[in-house]
Amino acid sequence: MSTLPTITPSSRKPRSGSIPSLEMGDHLDQPTFHARYEAMPENFRAELIGGVVYVPSPLKADHGGPHADLVTWANIYRSHLPAARVMDNATDILGPDSEPQPDVFLFLEGGQTRMTADGYVEGPPEFVGEVASSSAAYDLHEKRRDYERYGVGEYLVVLLRESRVVWFIRPGGSKSGFVELAAGTDGIHRSLSLPGLWLDAAALFRSDVPRLLEVLNLGLATPEHAAFVASRKK
Repeated sequence: MSTLPTITPSSRKPRSGSIPSLEMGDHLDQPTFHARYEAMPENFRAELIGGVVYVPSPLKADHGGPHADLVTWANIYRSHLPAARVMDNATDILGPDSEPQPDVFLFLEGGQTRMTADGYVEGPPEFVGEVASSSAAYDLHEKRRDYERYGVGEYLVVLLRESRVVWFIRPGGSKSGFVELAAGTDGIHRSLSLPGLWLDAAALFRSDVPRLLEVLNLGLATPEHAAFVASRKK
């Protein structure tokens, strides 16, 4: 079985005075954005969404907690799936006008995602998760549109103020548009394209990690997940 390449640490250098800085609201193409981003200080964070630069505000604890739990949840799932990788807050080059930095994403070897020569992820992952303040945030608007048009498989948005999640899937396959995935009558969301990826949103919002992982383990124990793992080993 082939393995995913090792990701090397960023070699971003201090910004040169000859390269313009990135500013919120700049309209750029992806190569220009990337070159400027590479030249910014190491602790600077920005995204290119639909050709527009977004510079996120500092993150508070109400974002950091669910973010950390979501990464744990995704990593436990990844550990039961051959040739899969989870990224936490890593750059993903999606297209000529899009370079987001998702809170968490999962991709599979042999899919549409690959590693560039300089260690960046390029292409649409099978799953992306974002933590947002509310449904008014750009995660459910401009960013959702980028993820949909560039082929992200499934997209989960955790809405903090509303204590709910919105999970988009593609029921007609990779070429179909996003449709919201409803939770089951038991309150559990079940991924369509990643069998066994089950989420108890209520547990996520109360930071009940044991329950979060209990539900995920129920998904991992299903015949559908076993068949998916077997298909990945062929």
